[in-house]
Amino acid sequence: MNTHEAKIVLETALLTAQQPLSVDQLRRLFTEELDDDTVRLLLEELRSDWQGRGIELVVLASGWRFQSTLAMRPVLDRLNPEKPPKYSRAVLETLAIIAYRQPVTRGDIEEIRGVTASAPVIKTLEERGWVETIGHREAPGRPGLLATTRAFLDDFGLRSLQELPPIGADAGTPNARLELPFPDSGMSTAVGSPAGSIGAAAAELPLAVGADAEPASDRTHASPTPESDDERVDYREASPPMNQMSSATP
Repeated sequence: MNTHEAKIVLETALLTAQQPLSVDQLRRLFTEELDDDTVRLLLEELRSDWQGRGIELVVLASGWRFQSTLAMRPVLDRLNPEKPPKYSRAVLETLAIIAYRQPVTRGDIEEIRGVTASAPVIKTLEERGWVETIGHREAPGRPGLLATTRAFLDDFGLRSLQELPPIGADAGTPNARLELPFPDSGMSTAVGSPAGSIGAAAAELPLAVGADAEPASDRTHASPTPESDDERVDYREASPPMNQMSSATP
């Protein structure tokens, strides 16, 4: 099999896949032995082949996939005019805290936000597949430690947590902010996947986050007040979207 034929195999697999495919998975497509570096080289060539078109090949935490370019959003929105789900500010702020300060407990979140971290908020993030419990802190009651998932990285177009946007303002000051850009509210799933969409925005909240900042659980705060912020925001127009993924192909 020559290089051109190998790229056709990779292209076909990626265009029809329901989920991102890792290099190891793609290597299994070939009867002859190909090492990881060779597969990556073919993928980079394939990515170059698709430049300047409405679909691009990207690499995420879970692997490689095809998705539509951001420039195609206005066109694709005509096919998917449904409104995206709306998330409460409590959900958005909680996700931002977990993303930047993980692993954290509900108590940590409460101390940072100053309000009770209600179970429905955490459940919403868990059901969306963005957050999971990865262990327990060795403290009274052994509270669960929350962290983001690989699905979170994929949905936000990230390969790793190191690609999260830097924290705004001067870290360690009272005005420091967590800024988490949410995926494009009009985005559908990747090529070959079922249709769907999620909200988008930059969730911001004050937080002392310097390198020397003490853990939330070690700070002394007034008791958190009950969660009263039930404001639900449509973030479609709130901030520039991240990469838009294309709708499913027949």
